[in-house]
Amino acid sequence: MVRPAPLVLGIDVPVWMYSISQKGGGTNHPIRLCVTDMVLIETLPVGCFMIQSTLMIRQHKHLHILGICGTAMAGIARLAQESGWWVTGSDAGVYPPMSDVLAAMNIKVRPFSVDNLDPRPDLVLVGNALSRGNVEVEAILDRGIAYTSGAQFVGDHVLGARLSCVVAGTHGKTTTSSLLAWALESAGRQPGFLIGGIPENFGMGARLGQGRPFVIEGDEYDTAFFDKRSKFLHYHPRLLILNNLEYDHADIFPDLEAIKRQFHHLIRTVPGSGLIVVNADDRHLADVLRRGCWTKQVRFARWGSDADADWYWQSVCEDGTRFRLFHRGRQVIEVDWSMLGEHHVANACAVAAAAFALGLSYQEIADALSTFAGVRRRMSLVGEAAGVRIYDDFAHHPTAIRGIVAAARAALGDQGRLWVVVEPRSNTMRTRVHEERLPACFPGADRVIFVRPASRGLAAEAMLDVASVCRKIGAHAKVAEDTETIIEEIVDRATPGDYVLVLSNGGFDDLHRRLLKALQGKSE
Repeated sequence: MVRPAPLVLGIDVPVWMYSISQKGGGTNHPIRLCVTDMVLIETLPVGCFMIQSTLMIRQHKHLHILGICGTAMAGIARLAQESGWWVTGSDAGVYPPMSDVLAAMNIKVRPFSVDNLDPRPDLVLVGNALSRGNVEVEAILDRGIAYTSGAQFVGDHVLGARLSCVVAGTHGKTTTSSLLAWALESAGRQPGFLIGGIPENFGMGARLGQGRPFVIEGDEYDTAFFDKRSKFLHYHPRLLILNNLEYDHADIFPDLEAIKRQFHHLIRTVPGSGLIVVNADDRHLADVLRRGCWTKQVRFARWGSDADADWYWQSVCEDGTRFRLFHRGRQVIEVDWSMLGEHHVANACAVAAAAFALGLSYQEIADALSTFAGVRRRMSLVGEAAGVRIYDDFAHHPTAIRGIVAAARAALGDQGRLWVVVEPRSNTMRTRVHEERLPACFPGADRVIFVRPASRGLAAEAMLDVASVCRKIGAHAKVAEDTETIIEEIVDRATPGDYVLVLSNGGFDDLHRRLLKALQGKSE
């Protein structure tokens, strides 16, 4: 029997082996198929041979994502799918909600393994949590497989001719990005977006969109193990919002000056025909802009500020649920909304300035702000049981913690006690960088509970001394050794009308839902 020559369908992409058999029975022989076009083959004659099984042959290029369960990488996976890529992914752990998000996109996530690179992907995205030593990272380097970062992929393959609207700053990026995307959506602009959270108005953190604007949360964190520039430098903004600037990310930035340098690099990428919307009350941003700016600025500030601005914001209620916006010296917008905290009013002012520059009317902006449903894990109500309300927030910096605690206290008024539970989880919060600032972040809190940070390789002398922080806060603050202790204390001592505010940028051992379940058991 003579073995047939390989059957080639005409293009050079990774190959699969399939068996064919001689008509009337006989020996099976493998053939190599090189394919890209999506076709369904039921029987294909090859001389006296037939392919026996049904075969789906992929149409699109193969994108494999390392660390796909990160919020940003999962969002990029969605954008890639909508752009026509066939997406696969791998990660160390897969659990809700990201497992559900990826399953809904029909993306099966596997543990890290060199087997995930067979068939050979056309391109691999490497998440910034990945580093040398990972089995797949080592394999792509050894095999010469093309790879890039998530941020670079967005800049190269998603933005194209889109109008890139980037939101940057130490605080408020997720909320401000979500607000801007919603303002454009509610005005019929059908924006694309990539946001490091889940805007409740959309129910997803990313989509390609049909309109020209594309809203991106501009993270200053570094890009990948092979690219130490800030992610936002890949996004080519034509409209840039600069909310604020403080020291953060102590694991990659030695000081505030290093962060300022990255922000000035970002400003250098905005064209002269673009626009920068900047918080005029922030002295660090003013310093960065003094180093050189070649783009028109629109400035916003608090009403009554000494800063010279085009837009001003004024909170009418102490908790920030009603506010006014002023443009060119006159009030143009007044809004009642569900967001808590004056920091969100400042975010709303930034969005109004940006949206107006993009052509939205005052009324369209007001309608969008009043119907904004918030962002998951930003002062989100987890539930209520036994008369106790449990809220979840992502706050992981002293400024953010102080703002959300003050907002919760204002919302609660004199109706009950405010419990604040803090997990210092981020790379910066676990260190002593902000130790002196933390005690002043809890005005109005009746009970404060810290858990000890996980070391994750950090030397004991470099770790945040939570016992010292609690002593400085006062007798109403304490350290808990585990989440079981926290649940027991709150269930035992909380009374109807109390708020429990849980602050963490991680899962926190599912404390929120376990506490809710325990309180429900108490009320039965």
